[in-house]
Amino acid sequence: MPRVLLLAATTGYQTRAFGDAAERLGVDLVYATDRCNVLDDPWQDRAIPVRFGDEAGSMTILDALRNRAVDGVLAVGDRPSVLAAQVSAALGLRWHSVDGATASRNKQMMRERLQAAGLPVPWFLPVPLSSNPRRLGVSFPCVVKPVGLSGSRGVMRANDADDLVAAFYRLRAILQSPDIRAERNADHGLVLVEGFIPGAEFAVEGILDEGVLHVLAVFDKPDPLDGPFFEETIYVTPSSVSRETERAMTDAVARAAEAIGLEHGPIHAECRVNGSVVYVLEVAARPIGGLCARALRFEGVGRPPISLEELLLRHALGESPADWTRETAASGAMMIPIPRRGVLRDVAGLDEARSVPGVFDVRITAKTDQVLVPLPEGASYLGFIFARAGTSTEVEHALRVAHARLAFAIDPEVPMLQSSNG
Repeated sequence: MPRVLLLAATTGYQTRAFGDAAERLGVDLVYATDRCNVLDDPWQDRAIPVRFGDEAGSMTILDALRNRAVDGVLAVGDRPSVLAAQVSAALGLRWHSVDGATASRNKQMMRERLQAAGLPVPWFLPVPLSSNPRRLGVSFPCVVKPVGLSGSRGVMRANDADDLVAAFYRLRAILQSPDIRAERNADHGLVLVEGFIPGAEFAVEGILDEGVLHVLAVFDKPDPLDGPFFEETIYVTPSSVSRETERAMTDAVARAAEAIGLEHGPIHAECRVNGSVVYVLEVAARPIGGLCARALRFEGVGRPPISLEELLLRHALGESPADWTRETAASGAMMIPIPRRGVLRDVAGLDEARSVPGVFDVRITAKTDQVLVPLPEGASYLGFIFARAGTSTEVEHALRVAHARLAFAIDPEVPMLQSSNG
């Protein structure tokens, strides 16, 4: 039985999907997850305990694999991508290089490599977290973002000096919060201030196969991402842009991946198109995050459709992605935004949302009584809506109608009161 090592967060949404795909393929999936090594298999998944914040120490993963031959490696999420590269190099397996995975996780390094390769980049200024934002002397509008966090967490637009000061101190508070400090990541001591790029935003999902990019999907993001925060909501594919623009995006992503140093494995890229200029905002050494991969299915000649997770497992075991193409139907996902901070009490309208033509699933991933934290401080969504139809326009309509039928009961947080006796 072929064996694949999957490095993933303990509670990652995609972990179960990879497990299902591995079972269908007859693959022995070995988990390495970010957890305490003292607890005795609390999730009953026989996972190897690692610490993504301690990559040197976590290389003891190799000791656990000493008598278990591994045929491929995959990583879910930004944090385990560097460790996956280190393990792959040690085992002699094809994967992204350690250098490339490290650069893909650091926004400053990524900007520097794209600039050195002659790709369009906004002006950017890395500054220590301890800096005085009133003395930066930058132009506006600009964007303040963490160097080492993924997604849109901590990313804010500033239109003037007062906005910049407020955004900088707000980001400082985020980076000094206990959950971020627990990562012990030196990148969290830096802030990147860069020029705001107007234009539409897109995502490109792909697989690098020995340096050659195989594009799996190009997603439109129909909701404008102009700030003050940059919360992603709807992804739909195929894209509505012209073939020339789509080709320009995928060519730019291929050049960016090469400049960053990514070589072999899944990538997820974000682009902005301003007129005829394509700005590659990032290329991550991982697949699309969360449950959004459920919006993708792939077809091969004479074969039943497969999921993205199965396609990635096949590639990790040496199969070329060239034999698979995305299904002909349009599809998409909505990451349900958190409207306000508070405690989730109830979700109504699920049956009504699921009955919308084109919608094939609605998943609420937030738990009852969970404290919801929106962006820029937050790092999660209420859940996901998925749709499939004949056109991208129909998919987008179905997602919006389904979302409108959901109602979330969110109570204000009750602050903990300290007694007079201390």
